[in-house]
Amino acid sequence: MSEVAEQVRKKALCARLARVEGQLRGLQKLIQSDADSEKVAQQMAAARKALDKAFFAMISGKIAEGSLSADDVAKLLLRFA
Repeated sequence: MSEVAEQVRKKALCARLARVEGQLRGLQKLIQSDADSEKVAQQMAAARKALDKAFFAMISGKIAEGSLSADDVAKLLLRFA
C-alpha cells in the first residue's frame, strides 16, 4: 500500500476517534446533568458501536496493506472483537 493511502487511512481513523471522544464528553455531560437513563444508555451504545467501527477500520486497513497474515487477523478478531 502506498504511503499516501496509509496516511489517508490514519487520518480517517484519527477523525473517527475524535468523534468518539466528542461522544464520550457529551455522555459525561448527560450523566452530570442527571439525564434520563434510557438516553444515557442509548449514547453509551452509540459510543461503543463507534469504537467497534474504528477497530474494524483499523483491521481492514492492516488487511489492505498486507501487514497481517490471515492467521494474525483471525487471532486479533478472536481476542478483541
